[in-house]
Amino acid sequence: MHALHESGSASEKTGWQPQYLTIWQNDLLVAALPLYAKFHSYGEYVFDWAWADAYRRNGLEYYPKLLSAIPFTPVTGARLLAIDTPARAALVSALVGLQKKNDLSSTHVLYPPEYEARLLEAQGFILRKGIQFHWKNQSYSSFDEFLSTLEQKKRKNIRAERRKVQEAGITLRQLPGIDAKESDWKFFKRCYDHTYRAHYSTPYLNLDFFHRIGATMPENILMVIAEREGIPIASSLLIHDQNALYGRYWGALEQHPCLHFETAYYQPLEFCIANKINAFEGGAQGEHKMARGFLPQQTWSAHWLAHSGFADAVERFLEEEGKGIENYVDELNERNPFKS
Repeated sequence: MHALHESGSASEKTGWQPQYLTIWQNDLLVAALPLYAKFHSYGEYVFDWAWADAYRRNGLEYYPKLLSAIPFTPVTGARLLAIDTPARAALVSALVGLQKKNDLSSTHVLYPPEYEARLLEAQGFILRKGIQFHWKNQSYSSFDEFLSTLEQKKRKNIRAERRKVQEAGITLRQLPGIDAKESDWKFFKRCYDHTYRAHYSTPYLNLDFFHRIGATMPENILMVIAEREGIPIASSLLIHDQNALYGRYWGALEQHPCLHFETAYYQPLEFCIANKINAFEGGAQGEHKMARGFLPQQTWSAHWLAHSGFADAVERFLEEEGKGIENYVDELNERNPFKS
C-alpha cells in the first residue's frame, strides 16, 4: 500500500485520497483501517455505479465517498485491524463517527471476512454478497494428482489446453520476485499496459509501483513468463504468502490459444502444489475458472448510506440481489468439476 501511495498510483491525483483511521494507546497502535476518500468508483470490483447515477439523477452528490479497500485488488481479508476485540469495537465506532461528522454520502468496506461484515451490520451497515472462485490445495503431490480428482472431461480439456501451448513452441518459467531483474519488470509492464489498452482501458499502475514492490517484498512475488523462440511474449504477476496465492495481472504481446490459462492458472497451480500453498484466489468474477478446479466462494461488502431514502432502496435491492447470489451458488455447485 505504501508503494501504491508513493508511486502515485493510488493518490489524491488519481481519485484515491488516503485517510487512514488509526487508534492509539499512548505510543502503541492498537487498531487501524485502510481508508480513502474516493472521487470515483474505478478499481474497486464491487460495483456501485448505478447508485452514483441514481444520486446524480436526483440532484445529489455521491462523491466523495469513504472506501475501505485495497486499491485495484479484489482480495479478501481483514480490514478492521486490531490487537483485541475492544480495540476493534472502538475502530468501528470511530468509523461511524467519522462518516457522520464529514457529511459524506456513503461508506463502503470491501471484501472483509464475514465476522467483520457482521460487526459493521450491527452499526447500521447494509451487507452485500458477492462471488469469487478459489482453488483449494488438498495436499496434492503433483499437478497430475490434482487432475486425477477432476471429472474425465475436465481433465481431458486441461491437458488439451496445455498441449496447445507446447505445440505452439511456447515455454514457461516461474520467476520468483527475488530473482526478477529490471528487464523482467519492464517486460511485465509492457504486457500489463498492452492488455489494458486492448480492452480500451487505462492502466492503473505505473512502473514505479512495480519497482517498489519488487524491491520491498520480493519474497511475496511470483512472475510467470512465457517465451517463444527465446523471446518473452506474455507474463502474469501473482502475490503470495505461505498460505495463499493471489492472481493479480496478466498480459500478452502475442495471441495464442490457451496461453492465458497456462500463464495465469496452470503455472500458478503448479507453484501452489510445489510450495504447499493452501489456496489460490484467482481474482474477481470468472465462472470459466470452475472448469479448472476453482469453486465458488461467497464474499462480503458492507455499505452505509447517509440518505435514508436511498439507504432503504439499496437495502431492498441488496436483499433481492442476495437471493439471486444464493441461487447462483446453488446452480454452480451442481456443476462441480470434481468427481463425485
